[in-house]
Amino acid sequence: MREYLLTLCVTAAVTYLLTGPVRKFAIVAGAMPEIRARDVHREPTPRLGGIAMFFGLCAGLLVADHLANLNQVFEKSNEPRALLSGAALIWLIGVLDDKFEIDALIKLGAQMIAAGVMVMQGLTILWLPIPGVGTVALTQWQGTLLTVALVVITINAVNFVDGLDGLAAGMVCIASAAFFMYAYRIWYSYGIEAAAPATLFAAVLMGMCVGFLPHNMHPARIFMGDSGSMLIGLVLAAGAISVTGQVDPDVMKLFSGSERNAVHQMVPVYIPLLMPLTIIAIPAADLILAIVRRTWRGQSPFAADRGHLHHRLLEIGHSHSRAVLIMYFWSALIAFGALAYSVNSASMWIVLGVVFLSAVGLVLLLLPRFTPRAPRWAEAFVPPRYRRRRAAPAAEAAEGAGGAADAGSVEAGDDEPRTPVPVGVSGGPGVPGVNGATALGARSRVPRG
Repeated sequence: MREYLLTLCVTAAVTYLLTGPVRKFAIVAGAMPEIRARDVHREPTPRLGGIAMFFGLCAGLLVADHLANLNQVFEKSNEPRALLSGAALIWLIGVLDDKFEIDALIKLGAQMIAAGVMVMQGLTILWLPIPGVGTVALTQWQGTLLTVALVVITINAVNFVDGLDGLAAGMVCIASAAFFMYAYRIWYSYGIEAAAPATLFAAVLMGMCVGFLPHNMHPARIFMGDSGSMLIGLVLAAGAISVTGQVDPDVMKLFSGSERNAVHQMVPVYIPLLMPLTIIAIPAADLILAIVRRTWRGQSPFAADRGHLHHRLLEIGHSHSRAVLIMYFWSALIAFGALAYSVNSASMWIVLGVVFLSAVGLVLLLLPRFTPRAPRWAEAFVPPRYRRRRAAPAAEAAEGAGGAADAGSVEAGDDEPRTPVPVGVSGGPGVPGVNGATALGARSRVPRG
């Protein structure tokens, strides 16, 4: 565990320290697209944050290769090299897209090629644990197609939620933390060495996200761009593929005791099949809803719009930070709920806890629909939006309005009122909207004024 934590800290430190210079490089290189119609931020923000994340990935794998215990992962498995090869390819395409805006089909082809590179080096799904059937071995073509499909879906699912400051990095960090605990349990408790690469991938992925988040939290100083979102999506998919298709469930030897106990003991066998789905449940749901929504309207599934889940949270009335925290909450509930159920599936307290937290999440989700007002005696202890509005006397209101107008005139230096600038202004006409990048959709630009 100490070596995993050291790898995580080194990855986070390198990513954090390099993000500042990368931001300056992105500004000099002109990787600052104009404000788009669906963007939330008010001024152009540099991209290319994926450069720092990629070098953090390289640093983490390099340190792990020189540690006494983790070095065995590189000696016994080719999966770390396969991950690095696929990550380098997808990262390069992402960097070019952040600067020059590559066509959607080219990016899709690059994602498939990156997945194929990992398959050729051994990072592929060999078998699947099917409930009621057992372990089913896959042919080479079946494993390749399933691996490529999982990589492409995960990359685009992660990229779909990269629409608010800190959202994608935070959600992936939460998912990778749950995945690390699950993979480490398989490796340590059951003594299955095949789970060690997935554990290493999860630790490195957490370090990448933790190191980048301080620069990306609202208000963000830099965006990860497609170079970062596609990279962390690929690393997340690689860990899921490793533990799902490489760990043989029969090695766990859970078939013992009564039939009821056997059912409960078999849960860790099936969790590898479900965990990859739970860690991307929110992004995958957003991806599916976006495809259905756009197809229903007669649009291309790759056409960008403002109907993503985080957009709807803003439309309901949540602030930027609160919308991000709500998405964090649901991601953590799904990922860690599945993890807790895999540890002790017979406990009713886990189910009740998930149900209770789900109810709390729904209340927080719908909170803007209801505007509670605090009693008079408690108004000093709550934010202004929860206080009752007091009607001021007409004379005081007129006097206050006159004083405010005079102060405004003195500050402005003229008698002309100031026009508020709408969201989305960047040297031209304001286009209100919210952000929602896709890994496949081309960016629409606002014409210069």
